[in-house]
Amino acid sequence: MAVRRVVPNIHSDAVRESREFYGLLGFEEVMNLGWIMTLASPSSPTAQVSLMAGDRTAPVIPDMSVEVDDVDAAYAAVLESGAEIIHPLRTEDWGVRRFFVRDPNGRVVNVLGHR
Repeated sequence: MAVRRVVPNIHSDAVRESREFYGLLGFEEVMNLGWIMTLASPSSPTAQVSLMAGDRTAPVIPDMSVEVDDVDAAYAAVLESGAEIIHPLRTEDWGVRRFFVRDPNGRVVNVLGHR
């Protein structure tokens, strides 16, 4: 299994202002679903930050997202480890398959793969 990117997720009630702030650092909006906006560096597209007002289908806002090339294998490995699953593996309407798991520090990680 290979990691494709890691994205910090920032809980934000000031998404527009945050987009403007991160724009000062060179980030540009690459995705906006209304409840999550992802900004990326044009020169290094995997350098990203996401701003989230909430999560449309999950019980919590994850602290970070990790995109992998085989989310089903990641889910199997996490289940076998006994780690706490916060949100079960599912395919979302917007084109990702994902699950949430709690890391040893208590942080919630959104593990995803694109269909």
